[in-house]
Amino acid sequence: MRGALKEAEKAYNKEEVPIGAVIVLENKIISRGHNLRESKNNPLYHAEIIAIDKAAKKLKKWRLNDTKLYVTIEPCPMCIGAIINARIDLVAYGAKDEKAGACGSVINIPEIKKLNHKVAIKSGILEKECKKIIQKFFKKLRNKI
Repeated sequence: MRGALKEAEKAYNKEEVPIGAVIVLENKIISRGHNLRESKNNPLYHAEIIAIDKAAKKLKKWRLNDTKLYVTIEPCPMCIGAIINARIDLVAYGAKDEKAGACGSVINIPEIKKLNHKVAIKSGILEKECKKIIQKFFKKLRNKI
């Protein structure tokens, strides 16, 4: 999760919503990503999507079996859909997203029994640190307005 927090810092420094993600295979980080929606003007550029894209390119396959994704904030519906489709084994996230979280906060997509892949979910990893950077970002944004 520390690697994901470093990615969140990169997003923060670019004035992006500070969410970071890393994908791990055999205890090694194989890809990293952070939000780039604002700078790329693209709603798809979430940290998880970027990390998945990089991992698939690195491994030269779309099935990312045996990998784990660490992300600072609970994935949204789009991201958990991509995670399931990529066959990632585990998602570990830091803080809940009470407005858009799709792993239990608003909806719980991984619990849908008819899906063809089951992903394990672990929450609360370095939760305080993950919450702190996002709160700091939105406080700074509100003070600008």
